[in-house]
Amino acid sequence: MALTEKHKQQLTAYRESIDNIDASLVFMLAERFKITKAVGYYKSEHNLPPADPSREQDQIARLRTLAKSANLDPEFSEKFLQFIIREVIQHHERIRESGSL
Repeated sequence: MALTEKHKQQLTAYRESIDNIDASLVFMLAERFKITKAVGYYKSEHNLPPADPSREQDQIARLRTLAKSANLDPEFSEKFLQFIIREVIQHHERIRESGSL
């Protein structure tokens, strides 16, 4: 089935919104990682462990609750946060080992 001009316009509008949201996500993640980098240096300076399992579990529970209230799959939100947490811990470990990222 060929797309009509009306369908093309609607898809373009949706895609522009998606592109804007994706850009916002990238900038929000950049800001988050800027802050977690500072946390990594702080932990390194004060000889604190790179990971904090208790904090991680609290964050996962909080995000699952937020996801439910936003009608987002809590499993997806947990996987997303765990991916970010793993990346942050790797950054913290590199900071601890070398003093920089």
